[in-house]
Amino acid sequence: MRNLIVGLAAAALASLAGPGAVAQTAAPAKPTSVSADRLSDAAIRQILVQRVDHDRQSRGIVVGVIDAQSRRVIAHGVTGAGGEPVSGRTLFEIGSVTKALTSLLLADMVRRGEVKLDDPVAKHLPPGTVVPTRNGKAITLIDLSTHTSGLPRLPSNMAMKDPLNPYADYTDAQLDAFLRDYVLTRDIGGTYEYSNLGVGLLGRALAYRAGGDYETVLRQRVLTPLGMGDTAIILSPAQAARFSSGHNAALEATTHWDLPSLAGAGALRSTADDLLKLTAAELGLVDTPLKAAMADQLVPRRPVGGGVEVALGWHVWSTPEGDIVTHSGGTMGFQSFVGFNRKTGLGVVVLSNTAGVMGVDDIGLHLMTGQPLKTPPKTRVAVPLPAAAFDKLVGRYGMAPGVVMTIRRDGERMLGQLTGQPTVELFAESPTTFFLKVVDAQLTFAVDAEGRGTAVTLHQNGQNTTAPRLAEGAEAPAPPRPAKVAALSVAELDALTGRYALAPGFVVTVTRKGQSLFAQLTGQPEFEVFPESTTRVVWTVVPAAASFTLGPDGKAVSLTLHQGGRDMPAPRQP
Repeated sequence: MRNLIVGLAAAALASLAGPGAVAQTAAPAKPTSVSADRLSDAAIRQILVQRVDHDRQSRGIVVGVIDAQSRRVIAHGVTGAGGEPVSGRTLFEIGSVTKALTSLLLADMVRRGEVKLDDPVAKHLPPGTVVPTRNGKAITLIDLSTHTSGLPRLPSNMAMKDPLNPYADYTDAQLDAFLRDYVLTRDIGGTYEYSNLGVGLLGRALAYRAGGDYETVLRQRVLTPLGMGDTAIILSPAQAARFSSGHNAALEATTHWDLPSLAGAGALRSTADDLLKLTAAELGLVDTPLKAAMADQLVPRRPVGGGVEVALGWHVWSTPEGDIVTHSGGTMGFQSFVGFNRKTGLGVVVLSNTAGVMGVDDIGLHLMTGQPLKTPPKTRVAVPLPAAAFDKLVGRYGMAPGVVMTIRRDGERMLGQLTGQPTVELFAESPTTFFLKVVDAQLTFAVDAEGRGTAVTLHQNGQNTTAPRLAEGAEAPAPPRPAKVAALSVAELDALTGRYALAPGFVVTVTRKGQSLFAQLTGQPEFEVFPESTTRVVWTVVPAAASFTLGPDGKAVSLTLHQGGRDMPAPRQP
């Protein structure tokens, strides 16, 4: 999915998150009692009309709701340019919801005695396959299923031929080469870090052990017993005719994704009708051969953070009203959500054919718990500007040390690119204000008397980051130092270094270089941070600070990031 990520200081334009993007990272608001009004067809349809017709967050959304009394599908919008209405039979890419089914296959194979959760994954891969180890410990099947393997989110050797279909040309040979050369940077089984690579490898291992390809084995062991005949990777002609187009946040059609070597992480296409069959089985509303395996999936749990645990393929929030079990997914043009609560007997499915800014998780959690819906971004309208107006803004702007936003013109289009990130189009609201369609972010240019850009300010997530225009060939200026910086000893600086899990897939890494401390958020540049005391540091590239909690040995056990009015705790990783 394409994002504009404002981390500590700068932006990362159009970052590739992979199927599933980031799973929910904090527990939802405290559940309320199930409201008949909230779950009525009329109330749900009103949400969909708002999202599709007014907020322009999707071309089409389908919601499925199931409980002991009924199974309903409410849909609004179209599959694409042809205007075919979406329905319960429309096929969508479901992204990382695939992971829940991959782990259901794992639980079933454990039930059959074919594998064990603590089996090293290398045991079930082709002979000669090398899988990294750490401190004498091997990566096991449960480590892969719970995102605690130590493997990164994605392999680093994905040389994408087509960025719009990034996994399509990634081969088993490339995966083997990555695994052979990769050195694990953290202990196996210790800390949650969302990994498409890890669950893709799990799917490959299970298929090899079962003697077939992933799709065939999954169909035989999981999909057919659940009656999910419209869930597949390779579609029949009849299914292809019901396969929706995907769309980006600007509602433009996107390429469908293919994941041949990491299929278990996010390759499946499915329908709301089929996913309601899955939730019916999970809720015990129908009897299936997989009932015991489904129960087994929720037994082993490892902490994620923010009140969340990860089971085999599901994320779980334990509440007095019952365990809320969910997984979400996302690709370049689709988003998905599946959730259920066995105590209340409610299951919800939400599918969208657009990678909109607002997502669909909040719809699913709203229907399940009463959590408030997100507020839509402001509707913005592009206005035409002459090329000469663009040309006065073209240049390089220093967002942060080593991070430059390059503005250029391509014909009648204005383009922006941040260091190390893909190019995105900018749309003019006025001669000095522009907005992005792929995310809710805007740019405001400061100009001189001749209208030439002197600085640009990025507005996103309530933050305003100003970048001065750089002279030809100049580098971005170093951040200012605070007026007062505490002089810490090397031992006191070292006590703060480490990796801190801010959210699934997002880690703050604190390192020491000489007498200075530096911090880096996953996917972001590294910035110097300045001690105010032995337990507090500040950034000067943005208004942000971090407070550390020290353990009995004097070393930090966690940090809390303070930014944008939020306090975000992050436990230290082993």
